[in-house]
Amino acid sequence: MPQSIFFDFNLPNSATWFYFALFLAIALFFQFTRFFSLRNWDLLGLFLFVPGFLLIQESHQLSTTQPAVGQGSVATNTGDAPKPEVGDGRAERERLIGYGWLLGASLFWFVRCLIDLATIRRPLITPNLTTPALFLFGAALFVCLSAVAFSRPSNPWDDTVGKRPAVLASVQAGAAHMVAQTQPAGPAAWSDAMFWVERTFAMVCHAAVVTALVLIGAKQFNDTPTGVAAGIIYLLIPYTAFHVGQVHHVWPAALVVWSVYTFRRPLLAGSLMGVAIGTTFFPVLLLPVWLQFYRGRGTGRFLLGLSVTSVVGLAATLLLVKTTGQFPDGVWRTLNLSDWQPWKVPTAESIWTGANWAYRLPVFIVYAGFVITSFLWPPVRNLGQLVAVSAAVQIGVQFWFADRGGLYVLWYAPLLVLVVLRPNLADLQPPLPRPWPRFVVRVGRWLLNRIPTGGITRRVPVMAIR
Repeated sequence: MPQSIFFDFNLPNSATWFYFALFLAIALFFQFTRFFSLRNWDLLGLFLFVPGFLLIQESHQLSTTQPAVGQGSVATNTGDAPKPEVGDGRAERERLIGYGWLLGASLFWFVRCLIDLATIRRPLITPNLTTPALFLFGAALFVCLSAVAFSRPSNPWDDTVGKRPAVLASVQAGAAHMVAQTQPAGPAAWSDAMFWVERTFAMVCHAAVVTALVLIGAKQFNDTPTGVAAGIIYLLIPYTAFHVGQVHHVWPAALVVWSVYTFRRPLLAGSLMGVAIGTTFFPVLLLPVWLQFYRGRGTGRFLLGLSVTSVVGLAATLLLVKTTGQFPDGVWRTLNLSDWQPWKVPTAESIWTGANWAYRLPVFIVYAGFVITSFLWPPVRNLGQLVAVSAAVQIGVQFWFADRGGLYVLWYAPLLVLVVLRPNLADLQPPLPRPWPRFVVRVGRWLLNRIPTGGITRRVPVMAIR
């Protein structure tokens, strides 16, 4: 039976998605009465990465259509002039230009995030659409992205970008195994189950990011339209559609943005950050910034939550690696990857396989110095500064990471959206130190009383954690 024409839904290609998303963003959020405002140009700057993505996509398409070596030129008709080979270096050239463009855009936003620390006048955004209409548009956009995620055409961005963490891969495989048991046996059943589990997990993570952005706007910015606008912009930017199924990109982003939302509860924020560190590792680079933010105002609670969940996550990773028979060889191979060791020759696709990789080491040294000094500088005293510096730290990874560095925009895309839309957040600072709950104080006193003191009288102060 032929399929109904009403269900013959064709998805736009990457370039079409880019143009429509850009026009919609301008129509919905561009302030035409304040044409030269910083937020207008920030809105356009969110699309600055797209040319790099498109160039890399085209280079991959050219690579797959190259004729065999030695075929020479191709002529369609006898009288036609021979066409040059597709493989005359164009694919490699466009790939190098694409990664160079991505790093240039990353540098722009890295500097922009640092400049954001000095911006004071930040009025609330006024969308060009009513709040109920924004909600409706956002819901429709999420449905369209779900169609992108669960469709199975030849998507040029379906290939996994980067290496999936062991925890996420094992959880997805376990869930796919359970789903596959309900289907007829065969390799197709396993493939279908893995596809649906992965895409469902990815869409849940995207929904978590959007929900956190809306709540940050409503609760922290005290303006629901700003939160809805943040969620819509996150769904509109093409990178969300390009990597809609890349779970290992959106999973840490969801945890980090929820940590931002729960910043008034250091224990919970630290727990979420610990899960991100224990499962995907790279968010550990955010630790100096967050410790500076909570210095004297919840550092202990933040570290407590972070330590517990990160240790659990790392233990789960080692356990899963051991159960798959890859311990310790798999761990050793991961530790020796050249992707994150700038003193080794890169082997994965990145700008460093087309440029002189020796410059990667000084870039890494500069970045490491920035991360270390972020415990003291730049100053992070309020939520706006925390978001800006956290985004800068994650952007900086792209410059030296040798496994497609520059493509991991979803790591920090929610933070960039908050940088663009945030109002003045000078009053949103970490909470003041609070005393421990009474039962914790009693347990602490009981334990201290059991420690021999040698006859010295000891006073147990009211325990307060900072």
